[in-house]
Amino acid sequence: MTGAAYAPPEGPLSILHADRALLVLDKPAGLLSVPGKGPHLADCLLARARAAFPGALLVHRLDRDTSGVMVFALSPAAQRHLGLQFERRGAQKSYIARVWGEPAAEGGTIDLPLIVDWPNRPLQKVCHATGRPARTDWAVIGREGGTARLRLTPLTGRSHQLRVHLRALGHPILGDPFYADGPARAFPRLMLHSETLRLRHPDNGREIAFHAPCPF
Repeated sequence: MTGAAYAPPEGPLSILHADRALLVLDKPAGLLSVPGKGPHLADCLLARARAAFPGALLVHRLDRDTSGVMVFALSPAAQRHLGLQFERRGAQKSYIARVWGEPAAEGGTIDLPLIVDWPNRPLQKVCHATGRPARTDWAVIGREGGTARLRLTPLTGRSHQLRVHLRALGHPILGDPFYADGPARAFPRLMLHSETLRLRHPDNGREIAFHAPCPF
């Protein structure tokens, strides 16, 4: 969390899909996925989901400042099924990011191990000695006068992975309060959005994809 007061956005749930097993929402930037410590951090997407769908169960998380597709289970059996997909990397996620500077290449793979930066928690850092494997595919999809728009596909699921990897690449995500500095930080929000989530439906095993248009 940053030092700024928590002021989550208001408004109704943005429901992308709902059936007896799944609830898929478009999380706004600035809203916690789960409650933080203390009553002032109780408002979160999980709480809002449960207010409308009392059986909603957590499957995965997005950072507070990241927007986009987030799936909840509506039964314990669906939660177990979906949890295994995320654990075994069966669920496929694609993000859009705007970054500082324009990469010389059109794409590639970032393969840098990550570990928590203990004196500066919750920040993460690259550590080749003790870090856990972390890999991210990236591709340029637009160049916008000194910035670039990238499509990011995480091949592992480490905390802050995309944010740390892009900084290590030399192109921090715009508006990142943790990993960007100077003019790259001076944007109204973190320019990172979970655009697409592809998984297998827990009821029938069919592959299904959910999409939330990028808001920036």
